[in-house]
Amino acid sequence: MPLLLLFLLLPLVVIALMPVMLIQRYRVGTARRLARPWMATLAVVSLSFSIVFFLIGAAVTTYWIPNALSGAAAGLAVGCVTGFLGLLLTRWEPTAGSLHYTPNRWLVLIITFLVSARVLYGLWRSWMAVQAGLHGSLVVTAFGVPESLAAGATVLGYYFVYNAGLRLRIRSWQQRLLRVM
Repeated sequence: MPLLLLFLLLPLVVIALMPVMLIQRYRVGTARRLARPWMATLAVVSLSFSIVFFLIGAAVTTYWIPNALSGAAAGLAVGCVTGFLGLLLTRWEPTAGSLHYTPNRWLVLIITFLVSARVLYGLWRSWMAVQAGLHGSLVVTAFGVPESLAAGATVLGYYFVYNAGLRLRIRSWQQRLLRVM
């Protein structure tokens, strides 16, 4: 019985703590960081796999829901442009022994807002889907799947381009450091 109660209350606890999690995500996203080459490389490789499987999933979803792949591709393009803009607006602090960077607060806020807006939109669309099901329309089309895929792809594209640019910036900083020595 207690295990069943835990499974029933866990989603409510996660929903209740969502504002705290989003605030923490913003705080971590805007903190000054040490540029580590292995972390940037790992992020680029893992995001590459994520993007490929995400687009495959969107392509399969297009069979049932029109415009799923086009929504995902459009979101990925917007995310890539935003990631490039994020690189341009990042504050870089090269020192003799390390490279630090601080991401732009406004872009981190926009990405965090996008995620939180998508969660709220999902909750609202879930409520609308229940009502749509009561009125006889298709429930799966009421969820806004192409928009959801676009929001997710935007976040993936942003972080992919940002980490790829970070890796290039670290490499050029390391080469400058070697020339000085």
